Amino acid sequence: MTRLKSRIVDLIEAVGPMPVNQYMALCLFDPRDGYYTTREPFGAAGDFITAPEISQMFGELVAVWLYQAWTAIGRPMPVTIAEIGPGRGTLMKDMLRTLSRLDPALADGAAFAMVETSPRLTEVQKQTLGET
Repeated sequence: MTRLKSRIVDLIEAVGPMPVNQYMALCLFDPRDGYYTTREPFGAAGDFITAPEISQMFGELVAVWLYQAWTAIGRPMPVTIAEIGPGRGTLMKDMLRTLSRLDPALADGAAFAMVETSPRLTEVQKQTLGET
């Protein structure tokens, strides 16, 4: 039995059944034993790869779509562009590069948010994007 499994069993025995979202949060983001907090899941050495890691074209296309959508609603400012579960930050890096070419005012004026629960991945994102 793994250390995390043992802790989950003990928790269920102590307080009863847990919701699926709590179980998944423990499995994925537990600071000591969570999948995303303890290993590199991406790339050839990991378990899977995402579209932004395969080609920068994915992030470029998302940025073009985002720019068109922002333009269609009247180019409002302030605006926040958020990415949930940003992994290594590759998608945001590609989007920022493309947005800065499409409209520097948007790239410089928008607030960008990376919604991440893994401290390890937050550090990787800082390396990918640079401290901002």
